[in-house]
Amino acid sequence: MAGFPSGQDKAESAGPPPLGVYVHVPFCATTCDFCAFYQTVPKGDAVARYLAGVAAEAKLAETHGRRAATAFWGGGTPGLLKPAELEQLGRMMLGFCGGVPGEWTVELAPATVTADRLAVLKALGVTRVSLGVQSFQPELLEALGRQHSPAQIRRAHDLIRAEGFASVNLDLMFALPNQTPEQWRADLAEAVRLAPDHLSTYCLTFEEDTALWIKLSQGKVKLDVDKEALFYTRTWEFLEAAGYTQYEVSNFARPGHACRHNLNTWNMHEWIGLGPSAASQHAGWRGMNPPDLALWLDDVAAGRRATTDRVELTPALLAADSVIFGLRMNAGVSLPDLQRRWPEAPWSALFDLLPKFLLEGLMLHTPEGRIRLTPRGRLLADAVGAEILEALEPAAKEPA
Repeated sequence: MAGFPSGQDKAESAGPPPLGVYVHVPFCATTCDFCAFYQTVPKGDAVARYLAGVAAEAKLAETHGRRAATAFWGGGTPGLLKPAELEQLGRMMLGFCGGVPGEWTVELAPATVTADRLAVLKALGVTRVSLGVQSFQPELLEALGRQHSPAQIRRAHDLIRAEGFASVNLDLMFALPNQTPEQWRADLAEAVRLAPDHLSTYCLTFEEDTALWIKLSQGKVKLDVDKEALFYTRTWEFLEAAGYTQYEVSNFARPGHACRHNLNTWNMHEWIGLGPSAASQHAGWRGMNPPDLALWLDDVAAGRRATTDRVELTPALLAADSVIFGLRMNAGVSLPDLQRRWPEAPWSALFDLLPKFLLEGLMLHTPEGRIRLTPRGRLLADAVGAEILEALEPAAKEPA
């Protein structure tokens, strides 16, 4: 297991669990065909109202003086904000976080990257930039509805590197409509040539109510599970040979560059989400802000936050999610550690299920009590997670 960052063991032994802050910047110029994240076009005074809303929501989300360990800005694309707006948002967040987080990631679309924006982000203390590449093939970018060109990707990457950020990630997507294995290998090769510190490679998913979902329902595009599996395995082989360690099903990093914010989230620590559609797991509750700028602003004005899909953080829920998300990491999870964190959880339901996964060759179990998925198991991680959730949920509802 050398080289696989687990996140959990170090965080648990070093003191209080880490707190993350996520800021959702909902603005996009257009909607990509595959995107199901909430976004809106920044018309009129929308940005000013959004910035005022984040400042007001931050006052509602009490940290009790706890300093944030990590921060992550996603979207939408934060890069649509003007440099002065980025600085205003950053200053507000720094006050909320109690200083500059140890890791601070900002997602950027290639077409929005400028030297002025990057200079502001660097001066604020941003340590990590995640560039939404998706593909280097013009025809595939067009099929996804992306608004950038391969030349813009390379220019954006050069500007980011020139500014000297500590870590750079590239996001890529595979199993796109009509994408060939040769095209995907070419994308991986070009990404490796740029030598980022981190690579995220996502299999295209057809989210309901997206343009691609409609095309799927109309038979204009098709799912191909065998082709997806081929893309997965070739990705793992190619990036391993290129010196990138896989630490989660879709994530690969050079030593020291695994995304700490995501590791903390997957290990079921706490995070506070600010902005429309931002999720929080904090102070005993998990919930999401409304995925609508106006409704979110109404909530904040009324002193409310995280009102959508709000659930209590029970030991059973946290235990189930720790196993499900933990198994997506190559390091897997330590069952003894999880039992110490949540002794009240219905662990017997999981233990009854483990022999099935072991016999099917989907999982390994070490003498120390750590479980992790095999390469075949990682291909079926979603199905394994669904079975675990189904087993633990009914047990969690049984009377004590």
